[in-house]
Formats: sequence, structure tokens, C-alpha cells
Amino acid sequence: MRRASSPARKVVGLGFLPEEARHGFLITIPKGSGGNDMICITEHRGSDLDHLGIRAIPMVSPSDPSLRVIIDRNRWLTLGPAFWEEANRRLRANGLPTAKFQKNPGKPVPVHPSLGKELCILCWAVEEASSDDIPNALRNWEALAPEERWWLFTMTIATTGQALQKGIGWRKALRAALADNPFVKGEGLSPKARRELLGHSQLTLPL
Repeated sequence: MRRASSPARKVVGLGFLPEEARHGFLITIPKGSGGNDMICITEHRGSDLDHLGIRAIPMVSPSDPSLRVIIDRNRWLTLGPAFWEEANRRLRANGLPTAKFQKNPGKPVPVHPSLGKELCILCWAVEEASSDDIPNALRNWEALAPEERWWLFTMTIATTGQALQKGIGWRKALRAALADNPFVKGEGLSPKARRELLGHSQLTLPL
């Protein structure tokens, strides 16, 4: 007897699994092309996850605790494609559909919680950095194992995880570590070696 194939997992946005997720992020990109327009990244749990990215979500106050990132469009367009490429590589490795990067997606983009944490780390590192430092921050961010990015998010969110808490505490440290710290290829432990020390797999995308 032929076994019925398992139903495909529903995925929206960038790896977000609406029927399984208990946590997620949302990228809101305003229409237009102004370099100083602000892209917002919010974190959602509980009932906020219902139809995330489909239903309209009221604009949040800049001081809203769910608002993690406010970053200008120029910086976003420099880092966004590189982040998308890394995210899609991980999604393919986990058997999930990929998503094309769009400058103006038309509606907010839901993001898998693990990837959302990693995106926040990258944005926090460059939110006040010179545009010339963004490529350096990207290389340093890419050199981190995902588990290291998740740990950095956990440490940062504990004290300075709200969007307006720029330039202090862990947010200041992230800029120094990623944007200001020169990247020298081949120095230090490789991401694979550091993952082995952490005892986890890079391909894991926990919900």
C-alpha cells in the first residue's frame, strides 16, 4: 500500500512557519526609495503571531518594547542582500523554501525567529556605523557561527534590546566587535571549530 506523503510545511516570508512558530520577527519596509526612510524590525510572540505579515499591524511607537531595530534604507540595502543570501542557504539546508530579497516587498516580511535574532545582531552593529564599515561588519558577522549570533542576541536583549537603546552597553560592544574590529581572513578559530566547542549544528533552526 502506498504511503501518503506528509503535507508540506507552510512557510511565509523568510522561513516563518505560521502553524508551528511560537515566536517570530517582522521586517517593515516603507514604500519608496528615500535613503533616509526607516526600516523597522519588530519581535512578536503569542497572539501577535496570528497572520503575521498578512494582517495589518499598527505602527508602533519608537519606544515600543517590541521594536528591536530602526535602520535607514541606505544601510538596509547594503546589508539586506547579504543577510538574505545567508538565510536562504540555511533554509535550503533545512529543506525549507527560500525567498527572494526585494527592495520594496509591498507588505511586511515575517522572519523565522532564529534568523530574526541574527538579523538584529547585524543591524545593531551597523545602525550608527559609517557606511564604509558595513562590509567589514558583514565579514565579521558571517564569520560567526549561528549559535554565537543567538548568544549575542540573548545578551543584548537582556539590557539594550529596544530600538532606541543605541550606542550603550552590548549595542556599543557589537559595533566595536563587528563594525570597528578589522576582519583578517584566516585568523582565529573557524566557525566550524567554534560550533564544535558549542556542541550544536549550524543547520539547526529552532523555533
